[in-house]
Amino acid sequence: MSDTPVPDFTKDEIRVIQDTLKERYGHAMEIELAEAEMRLNPALTEMTLCPIVYWEVGDCHFVVAKVDKYHFMNHFYYRLYQTYATEKRRYDDVLDCVVSLLRAQADYELKEQGVTGKK
Repeated sequence: MSDTPVPDFTKDEIRVIQDTLKERYGHAMEIELAEAEMRLNPALTEMTLCPIVYWEVGDCHFVVAKVDKYHFMNHFYYRLYQTYATEKRRYDDVLDCVVSLLRAQADYELKEQGVTGKK
């Protein structure tokens, strides 16, 4: 495991996440702050303990991880073997990270329902 600790989310970063979720869902969402071991480099087996923000909507689980002082990763999942992420691996802006995650999950839901955005 990496010896370099990843800094916690700042109060401003948490506020941005909460505000974005409130705008998306129309009400305040309960979020959880936790830590998770993450493999930050897919080519290596090394794990790094990273702070995460976690929330659920229905049967979907969302995770935004802070992977260093200035970068974030995201994914959503329904079951552990059903995990999805956005096209971009890392973000340098937490707002962009959360909005991209919410869009990817909304697009996934539409696809699962057989709805396409193209005409």
